[in-house]
Amino acid sequence: MRDQPSSVAGTIRLFDLTLASLLAAALAPFWLARLLAAGWQTGRLFEREPLLGRDRQPFCRLAFAGPAAGRGLAVLFNVLRGDLAFAGPRPLTAAQAESLPLEAERRFSVRPGVFSPYQLQRQTGIAHDSETQVDRAFVERMSLRGSVGLIARSLLAGLLGGSERPAPPRLDFFGVPIVNTTMDEALDWIVARASPASAERATGGQGEANSSLLAFVNPDCLNIAYTHDAYRAVLQGAARVLPDGIGLKIGCRMLGVGLAANVNGTDLFPRLCERAAREGLALFLLGARPGVAEQVAENMRRRHPGLIVAGVQHGYFDAAEEAAIIGRINGSGARILLVAFGVPRQELWLAQHRKRLQPPVRMGVGGLFDFYSGRIPRAPLWLREIGLEWVWRLAQEPGRMWRRYLIGNPLFLYRVWLQARKEKA
Repeated sequence: MRDQPSSVAGTIRLFDLTLASLLAAALAPFWLARLLAAGWQTGRLFEREPLLGRDRQPFCRLAFAGPAAGRGLAVLFNVLRGDLAFAGPRPLTAAQAESLPLEAERRFSVRPGVFSPYQLQRQTGIAHDSETQVDRAFVERMSLRGSVGLIARSLLAGLLGGSERPAPPRLDFFGVPIVNTTMDEALDWIVARASPASAERATGGQGEANSSLLAFVNPDCLNIAYTHDAYRAVLQGAARVLPDGIGLKIGCRMLGVGLAANVNGTDLFPRLCERAAREGLALFLLGARPGVAEQVAENMRRRHPGLIVAGVQHGYFDAAEEAAIIGRINGSGARILLVAFGVPRQELWLAQHRKRLQPPVRMGVGGLFDFYSGRIPRAPLWLREIGLEWVWRLAQEPGRMWRRYLIGNPLFLYRVWLQARKEKA
């Protein structure tokens, strides 16, 4: 099972030993005090958790006994002994390992890690792929640079994200109700609403008047909703509003609750295309500059054979053309309509024409088409893992984005602080 190159494994092991030794030397006084406290409080020095390491070899992860601070620092002993690396797949119990699919076996070709790539993505709410997929990608590209990067990102994400908090099913920011859910559940909901059989049952065979408006909100959207009564009313009446961005995670932390996941439209779209291709659900792409929606359709058909894009239409049209465009949408047979006009125009337009539009699921997707047409590159994964995708967007379009991020983000957090004070009072 050992398929990691010996030179890479040796370099990483040397790094782990060096770092663990330096930390052990620096923390020696604390360790001594913590061991004395553990023995005094509990009569034992360590607590042991049985786990599986490299090549499925059993070991016990150590933690200092007792409730005092610093329990987890005893894990440095495991790194020094070679049970764990600083960076690697999450260590599993024997019971957890038994339920793994066959393709996950490669994770045992390397030492498990104190910091794991999947735990990092969970911490920032973007763990939308399975742990097996994330582990496999990490192991295949494993290097000293990658290990150091994972450690640094995990520490930074811990500072930004804080400790885990209970995640209620609903969130409320400035009177806007947000569904606190996962990417998989959100996709299941969309597919169920878009399914012809589901829509027929939901309307009792009387057509699709009760179709679903789905919206995504980030701090900028919520800043707009704070003062824009019509937009806020549309969000309050939407079938679902989903949370987008690290700003909402920080806002949840300020309100004393947890965010289940960052269910942003940019990450959801390719997964929706995959599901739509499998389920035979047609899409209609409306919005962005001329030629952009066509390029998105071409790119996604190439990535997901069988995907039906029933029609495309750019967003640069006037009121006189609306009736014809709505007719094209309705005649296309599309079950999911994606509208990329930008906030709040796209939500207001969908609300205005809700009785005329027939696709049972309608989504406002902002600048999503620009990413998937290739016009604007997406932030690299390592930036998204630490919640700094907004920095990438600012660097891409500083003239358009500076006000949203440099003024809007602090304003959003200030308004959340006011809401938290009001709720406490």
